[in-house]
Amino acid sequence: MRSGLRLLLLSTLVVLVSACASNKQEEVLPEKTYYENARQAMTSGNFNEAEENLDALETYYPFGRYAEQAQLDLIYARYQNLDLEGSRAAADRFLRLNPQSDHGDYALYMRGLASYNLDIGLAARYFPIDVAARDPGEQLQSFRDFSELLSRYPESQYVADARQRMIAVRNRMAELELYAARYYVKRQAYVAANNRARYIIENYPTATVTEEALIILAETFRFLDLKKGSQDAIAMLRTNFPESEAFNADGDFEVDLLEGENRSLTNVVTFGLMGDE
Repeated sequence: MRSGLRLLLLSTLVVLVSACASNKQEEVLPEKTYYENARQAMTSGNFNEAEENLDALETYYPFGRYAEQAQLDLIYARYQNLDLEGSRAAADRFLRLNPQSDHGDYALYMRGLASYNLDIGLAARYFPIDVAARDPGEQLQSFRDFSELLSRYPESQYVADARQRMIAVRNRMAELELYAARYYVKRQAYVAANNRARYIIENYPTATVTEEALIILAETFRFLDLKKGSQDAIAMLRTNFPESEAFNADGDFEVDLLEGENRSLTNVVTFGLMGDE
């Protein structure tokens, strides 16, 4: 009996102590305290602590005096913590809750910036991964976000940087197509390579890889015995890249990308049509 009573008293004491400790941990601070703690933490570069205080501020004072600014700061704190998906989610939430806010341009910009960098994970930071081989989905999302920023807030201070990043995204998308074109050249799937090169010229004419795309286009047209297409591609190359190494000292187009095992034209065309589906 005594042993059982002692055990019961001990269990009750443990529960009470745990409850007191829990209550102490869950003590709610004044709204201003959370906000000031978060701002001080961000100033000192402690974004983990800043995020904790901002999360608490949103939890306990969702409609308080600092609510809107706290939501904006949370976007930034998560971005600095390399929580890019979390930063994008916070930007989404801000835009949904504050559709008429004067800071909508900032939220849109940060959402685009998070998507822009989302494909650069830890592996890409420490290992050489060709950007053209990555999934382009996040890049397209960032392009859409930046486009919306330019459309809705043409006078925003973030427009100039957003426009430059849009150019970079277009270059990355063109690189992705060129990556595929090179692959098809290597596999001797010249119809598929031609299609990819032509897509670059038609959709990304100012991309940094346009010169190489034109060379592939000219070479594959020539291999497929489409002389008019090859001549047009060479003329375009000459007009836009007169100093291209594709031209010899006499100014003649002299490139041979299509080296390797010979295949019949029928096999090449068939493989190309199947490989680019």
